[in-house]
Amino acid sequence: MKIGFIGLGNMGAPMAANLIKAGHQVTGFDVAGVTLEGVATAASAAEAARGQDAVITMLPNGEILRTVYAEIVPAGAQGAVFIDCSTVDVDSAKAAHDMAAAQGLLSVDAPVSGGVGGASAGTLTFMAGGSDAAFSRAAPLFEIMGRKAVHCGAAGAGQSAKICNNMLLGISMIGTCEAFALAEKLGLSAQSLFDVVSTSSGSCWSVNTYCPVPGVGPQSPADNGYKPGFAAELMLKDLKLSQQAADSVSAMTPMGARATELYAEFVAGQGKGRDFSAMIEKLK
Repeated sequence: MKIGFIGLGNMGAPMAANLIKAGHQVTGFDVAGVTLEGVATAASAAEAARGQDAVITMLPNGEILRTVYAEIVPAGAQGAVFIDCSTVDVDSAKAAHDMAAAQGLLSVDAPVSGGVGGASAGTLTFMAGGSDAAFSRAAPLFEIMGRKAVHCGAAGAGQSAKICNNMLLGISMIGTCEAFALAEKLGLSAQSLFDVVSTSSGSCWSVNTYCPVPGVGPQSPADNGYKPGFAAELMLKDLKLSQQAADSVSAMTPMGARATELYAEFVAGQGKGRDFSAMIEKLK
């Protein structure tokens, strides 16, 4: 396939690289002037989108997504599928779908889970919203860039799933950090707590796969000085999106609200530029 890829940052670049490895022809554009081996460089987002079979975007926020879609949708070829892998607010995702539909284009909102490591390894999980036809067109690309793609429903459903997932992740990481911080003060070794919790009722991804304590459990950012796999400021962004969504439908999310407050304090203090699991140091 001929693919336009807009947004070649920490996530977009390895995703595009995996498409190249799979034999696809990729034309890329990034406002920072990023270039990538094997990817043809376009002079603008519209140029990257023009005449492509698929156009993938990986952008920082909903406002930028709306601006970019206003530029690239008119350049889209009939029959093309537009796949947005950004994590943005649900309203912006739906606005992007509306722009694509007005031009007769297929579109999918498909935020990802798995971080930079998953993008590089091609093991991302895609949470997709859009029509059955659009998801079917995008699915072969999801198979290259990830190991799982879930069609969550209509336009905006992918973003809704991502927001709910990451709200839960933020809450569970804080709980995990609290438990290990308390264990240390009680004189219990982190390894002992891990051995118990990882096979007991407290078991969760934040413990089993991404333990915030160095030297405990599988390799995680804690073993690399908390260099981000998923930066604290990105967790804060997603938690803020969860609260925006909750407010829009009058949902009660007291734990999500408190997690947002704690990550805001953390990022404003020692957390910016560090992995979100470094929250353990604040709680200690």
